[in-house]
Amino acid sequence: MKDGNRDAFVHGMTAAMSGGGVFMPAVLLRSYRAIGLNDTDAMLLIHIAAFKQAENIEFPTLEQLGERMGLSAKAVGQHVQRLMKEGFLAIDEYIDPVSGIQSETYNWNGWIVKAAEWVTDHPSRAGSAAQELESRDRSYTSPSQPPDINLFSLFEQEFGRPLSPMELETISGWLDADRYPEELVRFALKEAVFAGKLHFRYIDRILLEWSRNRVTNSEEARAHANRFRSSSNKKS
Repeated sequence: MKDGNRDAFVHGMTAAMSGGGVFMPAVLLRSYRAIGLNDTDAMLLIHIAAFKQAENIEFPTLEQLGERMGLSAKAVGQHVQRLMKEGFLAIDEYIDPVSGIQSETYNWNGWIVKAAEWVTDHPSRAGSAAQELESRDRSYTSPSQPPDINLFSLFEQEFGRPLSPMELETISGWLDADRYPEELVRFALKEAVFAGKLHFRYIDRILLEWSRNRVTNSEEARAHANRFRSSSNKKS
């Protein structure tokens, strides 16, 4: 390849790679060794996330994963089984709302939960990870600060995958039909993440509970959540 063509190709590839990527919370990368993952395990989980986020492939085959990682399908299968046994990875079944076809998808919420538990149990060792969570918490709850990312993209980042048409419709329903303020939906998502229950039904129950208690903004939601936690701690 001539120098001029090579430079143009490199420039094009650089622009393409700068235009998008795979979202991965920094806490997962900081803590993966401490919570029992080795480099191969972590890279496998990252590739599973990449297939889903960048290529919309919910359930890559062992052969596809092995080709990316330079491993045999058998070796990838052994890693997948171990990750599932130890609670880092799961396989969920879902029905496509358009075609009605039942399919499978990888779910790595277990990895997220274990990383969140590590941060909670070892705040001094978490260091900047704890600061990151605190910074994110402020970005969710400050009414005067405009959100730096739209609500649908925020959900996709936290769930680690593109949203289904039904999930997009659910979020729209919260805003348009139920008239929940966007800042309240954002705070409900944050509560679900911190609780390790990243499910649309759980978020919907949070919003319904707040509605019943006439919670209308993130500050009131924070106060309500703190009262609930204080009550739970006293009972325990």
